[in-house]
Amino acid sequence: MTERAAAPPPRDVAFRGDLFLPKTRRIAGALSLVALIGLWQLASSAGWLDPVLAPSPREVFAALAAMARSGELAGHLAASLQRLGGGFALGATAGVLFGLAVGLFSIVRSPGIAVVSALFPIPKIALLPLFILWFGIGEGSKLATIGFGSFFPTVVATYGAVDGVDRSLVRMGRAFGLSPLAIIGKIVLPGAMPGILSGLRIAASISIVLLVAAEMIGANRGIGAMVLASGNLMQSDRLLGGVVVLSVLGLLVSGLLGFIERRLTAWR
Repeated sequence: MTERAAAPPPRDVAFRGDLFLPKTRRIAGALSLVALIGLWQLASSAGWLDPVLAPSPREVFAALAAMARSGELAGHLAASLQRLGGGFALGATAGVLFGLAVGLFSIVRSPGIAVVSALFPIPKIALLPLFILWFGIGEGSKLATIGFGSFFPTVVATYGAVDGVDRSLVRMGRAFGLSPLAIIGKIVLPGAMPGILSGLRIAASISIVLLVAAEMIGANRGIGAMVLASGNLMQSDRLLGGVVVLSVLGLLVSGLLGFIERRLTAWR
């Protein structure tokens, strides 16, 4: 009787589940921005850029430092942050609530989607003169422009995220006797949260764009007003300084929303 052949020794199998799972490298993102500023400085030092039309980063940061020391930058930034925070809070809150209603209730879905589809493509800045007629030249028209602009992408992202929630989980909740409010709070909202937060990121970027446009049209203070005044006076270093501030503001808002997303979706 022949001896049975020995089984081959076990071997490690490489993990193959990491395809299309990109990882965030914060140091790589920071280095890319540093490299961009370095190339800008190099082009300015080599004389490839007109110092009047495109001053070097050193001149731009010097102008920012001078405005910071005088308190001018803080005043403009405080006015812009108040408008951005107020308008975005109004638009995002209303957008999430309306998006949930569209995603959950049949009576709201068809008319809600029709209204959003009709109004979403309208350039919101084109409505600013109308908002000025309705709310005046003060803060009301600016808040309405920002809120109106952030409302629609939030609605679309919210009801799309609600539609993506696995309905078998909802049926399971019903089988276990959960109330409709409990199903919304424990199943629908957690499942839709990643999509809602992605929509809020887009809405925040749109809000910053509309903030600058609104301040350029009808404001004496604010980053947009500062950029417009600097452009009229050919002060390109101050103008680009305002652009840098807006870029940093966008990064901070995106980072804040990313932090909130990590906290709210830690279960994933």
